[in-house]
Amino acid sequence: MTMWQSAKGIARMCIITGVVLAGFGLIFMLQSASVVGPESSFMYANPEWNINGMVIIVSGIILLASGLVIRHRN
Repeated sequence: MTMWQSAKGIARMCIITGVVLAGFGLIFMLQSASVVGPESSFMYANPEWNINGMVIIVSGIILLASGLVIRHRN
């Protein structure tokens, strides 16, 4: 059985992907607030990316929580 076939492997990938996704969402929100990033970026000072960043963070948290539930059940 490979890592992808085991519940622990799937849980681990969900957790890792969720954390990375939430991190990217945070970076996107910070760029939209003109805190980080180059001024030449299309996300810089763009309020639309604040909402996009929030959606990405929530998606990452849902994926992270799913991974934790899968890991806890097995």
